[in-house]
Amino acid sequence: MSHHTQLAVVGGGPAGLRAAEVAASAGLEVTLYDAKPSVGRKFLVAGKGGLNLTHGEGFDFFVSRYSGPDQPAGIWRNLVEGFGADQLRAWAADLGVETFQASSGRVYPTALKAAPLLRRWIERLRALGVRFEMGHRMVSLERGTPHRLGFSNGNSVSSDAVILALGGASWPKTGSDGAWTAVMDVLGIAQHPLTPANCGWECEWTAEILQEAEGKPLKNLQVRAGELNVIGELMVTRYGLEGGAIYQLGSVLRSMAEPWVSIDFKPTFSHAQLVAKMESVRRGFLAEARVRWKLSEAACAILGRSEFSDVESLALKVKDCVIPLARPRPIDEAISSAGGVCWSETDFTLMFKKCPGIFVAGEMIDWEAPTGGYLMQGCFATGTRAADSAVEWLNRS
Repeated sequence: MSHHTQLAVVGGGPAGLRAAEVAASAGLEVTLYDAKPSVGRKFLVAGKGGLNLTHGEGFDFFVSRYSGPDQPAGIWRNLVEGFGADQLRAWAADLGVETFQASSGRVYPTALKAAPLLRRWIERLRALGVRFEMGHRMVSLERGTPHRLGFSNGNSVSSDAVILALGGASWPKTGSDGAWTAVMDVLGIAQHPLTPANCGWECEWTAEILQEAEGKPLKNLQVRAGELNVIGELMVTRYGLEGGAIYQLGSVLRSMAEPWVSIDFKPTFSHAQLVAKMESVRRGFLAEARVRWKLSEAACAILGRSEFSDVESLALKVKDCVIPLARPRPIDEAISSAGGVCWSETDFTLMFKKCPGIFVAGEMIDWEAPTGGYLMQGCFATGTRAADSAVEWLNRS
């Protein structure tokens, strides 16, 4: 089978769905292709955690959350100005899905579910005339006018413009498996290897630590890697550490030859204040500190079963407990991935410089952000930009 479409969107995640919506709303004939039998599979996985759509923090701090090698100056300010947190919440409300901002600043649908939003979104896309072609895994893409796309089922299509929104390589069972990198190689598009981001890190716990701490949280921490300090929580697992704090440190940890984190278990107290709280204690320092400093069971397990010689040395360890790390967890366990299409291959319109008429959006591009709504917002913002750019480019052609 071979047919022609004005705009081909490849990838049915949030970036691709948003791109299809924007382009179809502008009057383009849009066909969306996805390798799986249905769209939005990773979107539904995200919904199991309540579907964190965006974050309510201030704009300047918000855009600083995005990072990536050779990222153009001001690119995320520009992208999020085009479609930011307020626009995303208004978009959801227009679909009949109200949102709320939690005390953490994270923004969720009031129902804390992804399925109702996705269902209404697909209904809107169909009403706009978007054509869905499922079971279409792209295996080739030829530059030129029109562009020719080949699929693993033997079908092919020609298109006046293409938006690629194929995701990264985390949660491959949802279709986000990174297989598209081979197609980029053929096109001569430079890429950085896809690596796990927002994932746990492995370390060698002793059997004693695991017995007392496995599965238990470490709350109200300051965690440092290199020169970067973050506030957050961790969870002790059989293989190492999970949690928002270590997710935020991922890019720094990956750059270290011998990665490590330093945990401050009591960031609101100075070393001197901790010592003062112990008053005249002369023995059983860790047992006393557990009560007087309100150290958690997991923290005490990590600090060690052996007795400290004095309060001062225990306080130093509590403020700077260094844990060597071995490696990140496998990419198929990661919430997201880093790596992908190099920023140098695109301009602010997100069109490939080498392939006019081919645009890219979402996690395919080499950017990363912590959990907290930034990932979803990034997909919506880049999907919006790629579609606006494709509409403008086709109107000029």
